Amino acid sequence: MPFPLGVAAIVFAPAPAMECVERAAALGFDHVDLGQAALAGLEAEGKPLALPVGDVIAGRGFPPGCTTVAPVQRPGQSFDDVVALLRAHPGTRLEAGPRTVAGSVAAIRALAEAVPGLRFTIDTGHIATWGEDPVEVLDLADHVQLRQAARGRPQLLPDEGGDVDFAAVIARLERLDYRGRLTIEYFDLPDYGWPLADPVGHAVALAESLAPLLGR
Repeated sequence: MPFPLGVAAIVFAPAPAMECVERAAALGFDHVDLGQAALAGLEAEGKPLALPVGDVIAGRGFPPGCTTVAPVQRPGQSFDDVVALLRAHPGTRLEAGPRTVAGSVAAIRALAEAVPGLRFTIDTGHIATWGEDPVEVLDLADHVQLRQAARGRPQLLPDEGGDVDFAAVIARLERLDYRGRLTIEYFDLPDYGWPLADPVGHAVALAESLAPLLGR
């Protein structure tokens, strides 16, 4: 059975949330991931959505059912401090990222071992950017975000090369009988050092290149 493929609303930013959903549907994606505030706004409008919501990304806190971006690693913060924080929020799904408490394969695995039930959103671009292989932690994933990248280069087109082996990613997910979400995520965030002139074009190009691997 083909893997469903979604897109993160940030790809279309700064468009309003409803426009993001409608553009995602027009491009043939199966679901859209939204920020918590954006989803709350759509729910308040009470209008039907063109696509189902795949995941809700929480900027702060640990709301149940959402992906929470891993906290930035603070000076002097111990591993035990992080474990205590996460144990206080059972059922958390944590997005691993550079310079966070889940900023390496070793850190991800250590947290998974120390915090019962902890699961992860694994962003292939983040892990490639810090120089490791996302395949190594897919067994801990409830959500996988797809983006081509290389060490120190967080966003690349498929035909630009890069360190993410998507064939290996999909093959590993198949072996795991993965039933979580797959979402393409590119972004134009110059304030964070991640500028991109055409995130929509990058997302569509990656979706097209992945189609044969996903059985689409």
